[in-house]
Amino acid sequence: MAKTLVTYFSATGTTKDVACRLARVADSDLFAIVPANPYTSADLDWRDKQSRSTLEAADPSCRPAITSRVEHIEDYDIVFLGFPIWWYVAPAIVNTFLESYDLTGKTIVLFATSGGSGMGRTASALRASAPGAKIVDGGILNNVSDTELEKLAARYL
Repeated sequence: MAKTLVTYFSATGTTKDVACRLARVADSDLFAIVPANPYTSADLDWRDKQSRSTLEAADPSCRPAITSRVEHIEDYDIVFLGFPIWWYVAPAIVNTFLESYDLTGKTIVLFATSGGSGMGRTASALRASAPGAKIVDGGILNNVSDTELEKLAARYL
């Protein structure tokens, strides 16, 4: 059986909730991607063109620092990777996470939470940050039941 990891970045707790439930139903390890500089509500104000999240989304080279690393990532075959959708893509910190490891040969199942937008070009935008990995779109997981999470996990386990 493949060893799995559920890892996530959550700015407000919404993605964390889904990730914790997914890890439980999939019997997976869990890892939080924690920014070295935590996001404030002002940083997340998408209406403010000068907010941190808006500026990061506009800068393709932006790579916010993270506080810790997954130990023994080489032991995992499948990584479920969750995050909120910002401007139709993953936050830049997700690129930081992916680029911190050699993920060659791993399957990375993306899942997201969103206030209204879909995954957009998220999967294709992240592929350059994880060369050699198979990145698949697991979808938006807003208000999903544990049964729906079990079905998602079963597709890849």
